[in-house]
Amino acid sequence: MKVYPYRRLTGNVSWRVESAQVKPEGESWEDVESKYISTVERVLALGPDEERPDWAQARLRLSADLPAKAVEPGGPWQNVKVVAVLTERATNTRTAVELSPVSADGREQTAELYIHRCDLLDRASLVVHVVATVDGVPGRMIATSDAEWVVDVVEAVPSLARELDVKMVGFASGASRLHRFKDSPWLVDTTGRIPVVRVNTDFDGLGDLVGADGGSGVEKTVRELLLTQMCSEVWTAVFHSAVGDLEIEEDGTPVFPHGWQGEVLREMLPDMYSDREPEDALREVHAARTGTSATGWGELQPRIHFAAARRAGVPRTLSTTIRDLERLSQGDEA
Repeated sequence: MKVYPYRRLTGNVSWRVESAQVKPEGESWEDVESKYISTVERVLALGPDEERPDWAQARLRLSADLPAKAVEPGGPWQNVKVVAVLTERATNTRTAVELSPVSADGREQTAELYIHRCDLLDRASLVVHVVATVDGVPGRMIATSDAEWVVDVVEAVPSLARELDVKMVGFASGASRLHRFKDSPWLVDTTGRIPVVRVNTDFDGLGDLVGADGGSGVEKTVRELLLTQMCSEVWTAVFHSAVGDLEIEEDGTPVFPHGWQGEVLREMLPDMYSDREPEDALREVHAARTGTSATGWGELQPRIHFAAARRAGVPRTLSTTIRDLERLSQGDEA
């Protein structure tokens, strides 16, 4: 738990993206249809789509509702302001806008945030902060909204989840950089905007097995087990990549990264530390990785493999495989 040397605001700071518009180069503003905005998952999808022209600039209409105590006369906070901040790690973009009160009591606030398409490469994170003067010190952050919106300029469907990009490629007959991995059945590449799994079609029989839809009972059982093992290795690889991409605050506190890296950590940490909040678990992992805790990085590996196996469904698939093999064995004996 992070401790602040001043009084912070408690209570929910609710906010949302009310609407969005895009503007093609040299043309007028056009409304973004509601199907591109998911208020449930808090995702605004502005990726290429046949029904929407290429845009150069976007305008987001934001609204926020402060707790009553934030604007009480004589309270501990003065000059309270609400600021929305858009950040993207891929381009190191940071855009901020201050919201303005629209209600008499100052609790309801709105703003328009402008985004230039050339500033974003993938997914940007949009959050709201509340700052105020506390004990005579201006600009202190007294609250940060729990809700985070994602502005996606790659996908046209507003969804937090992203499927892995699976590519079938020959390691021996393909690009020279893959030749030294010719004996490997697959590789996981975490350097791009989303993880990529390259399946080695030069590995005898692997391409046909992975790509097949039907097959005999034995082939289906082996394929399911193989794919589950692949998924487990993918979860392990992306976890290590995500942990290596943490942002660290001035006081040494690690911060969840944006994009798929943050999604992976939020998925796996509850399985690794079921008795801790995600933020506390992230601190423990960071401390183990940097050697500042009693728990070494090596001791953390079983937790990582357990979480990866659970996310991939290894226990369930393995149990099903054992039962299927027993039934097939009994059928052969009969």
